[in-house]
Amino acid sequence: MKIKNILITGSVCFLTLFSCTDIDENVYDKYPADEFYGTPQGADIALASVYAQVPGEFLRDNASGVGYAGADNGWYDMNCMSSDEQVIPHRNTGDWQQDFARLHKHEWLPTDFIIGNTWNWLYKSIFNANLAVSLLEKSNADPSKIAEAKTLRAFFYYLLIDDYGDVPFFTDNNITVDKIPQSSRKEVFDFIVKELTENVDLLSGTRGGNYYGRFNKWAGYTLLAKVYLNAGVYTGTPKWNEALAACNKVVEGGFTLHSGAVDAANPLGSKYYELFGDVLPDDETILPIYATLDVVSRNIYAVRSLYGSHAQTLFGFSGWNGTIVPKEFFLKYDANDIRRKQFLVGEQPGGVNYTLNVASLDNPGADPQAGVRNVKFYPVAPRTGGGASNDFPIFRYADVILMMAECNARLGNAGAAKPFIDQIRVRAGLNALDHNPTLDEIYNERGFELNWEGHRRQDMIRFDKFLLANEFRPASPAFRKLFPIPTAALDANRGLKQNPGY
Repeated sequence: MKIKNILITGSVCFLTLFSCTDIDENVYDKYPADEFYGTPQGADIALASVYAQVPGEFLRDNASGVGYAGADNGWYDMNCMSSDEQVIPHRNTGDWQQDFARLHKHEWLPTDFIIGNTWNWLYKSIFNANLAVSLLEKSNADPSKIAEAKTLRAFFYYLLIDDYGDVPFFTDNNITVDKIPQSSRKEVFDFIVKELTENVDLLSGTRGGNYYGRFNKWAGYTLLAKVYLNAGVYTGTPKWNEALAACNKVVEGGFTLHSGAVDAANPLGSKYYELFGDVLPDDETILPIYATLDVVSRNIYAVRSLYGSHAQTLFGFSGWNGTIVPKEFFLKYDANDIRRKQFLVGEQPGGVNYTLNVASLDNPGADPQAGVRNVKFYPVAPRTGGGASNDFPIFRYADVILMMAECNARLGNAGAAKPFIDQIRVRAGLNALDHNPTLDEIYNERGFELNWEGHRRQDMIRFDKFLLANEFRPASPAFRKLFPIPTAALDANRGLKQNPGY
């Protein structure tokens, strides 16, 4: 818990210090900058400016919808609503713009706000990471702090190539936007792997405490596993053995699955949902985003989903009547699966009746009470109509277990994959499989377990499901596996080449 205060305070201090970036000025009239950032306090302040970019917010530095998760029109929405797990339909009453429906229908354009907004957030984060690396290296800071800054930078570049493919690449901020060269996806992939393999073992092995919400060794290896897991998509050459080896390093961290036992005190009836509440349990959580409403970030996902009077009855404030779960995704869940409890359909308190079928996403739009709703992130206090204080899991051990299942299956060893899938199923209240899992079963299990956590688009692409037709659109052309380079970025840097199809 301490790191929450350190990062909140540190980010404010850092922003104050760097109204300019002259590293020769004195700081606090005590240390020259090239010494200050070598101190433990100074190193944490340098890192805090980078970590401050991760939590989602509606407005930061005059930019809206920034961050990994927790705000509209940012990275989370772009990646989740383009998948099969969620969408905000335009309502036939005129509520909600059609941007989200167009994401789900694979009709986005290079000029769309959300495309450019996500791009700008990632490059702002990379700029801050570059600056932190520079300050820490010039100060001869503790190697673990330098490694942490480089791991954060690798994380942002991983998100960037996952979404956009070939991207502008720089590690030195002394370059103007119009001169930044565009590197191939493979070149940036190779850089990410090099940075991680050279730095992950330098990271702290501490779990929780001061490292709650920070990249420790186990979060670093989880990131490396994710990068290797998608190597075939990024480079054309799969690296299943390397992904499995990275997962096995995470196992050394001593993580276990959190309990799925019945818990009458939990609003959704199971301890499983503690994984999506406040201060996420460190038995399973590897890398969370800390959120406290109106202090650092917020979690909007339950209040954004529920109809106004329904949320008013449950929580004491109105819901936004936004996000729904498409019928095809919801119906895949077994009725006995404890993870099905997060979905609400049919009659609800507050005189609401959510219908399973949604006639239209955009024209004329959905009926106000159409669509299954989701309260996986059941709001925790402090909470208001603006959101709640649920922390958000970027990485958790269940994902690592499912990656190990997938790697083994893809390497032709489905028998070794079975115990991993069975762990996840049994925790969810289901029986173990009576056969070795197929890749489709592993894909489905990833959807059941990790829905609304930011993994689905990537999984759909890796399993060749992303382009398939659904009830709202026909099959998509292959170029939709990448988002376009934003038009504004092309205008600012004439050396950039747009992704094919746009």
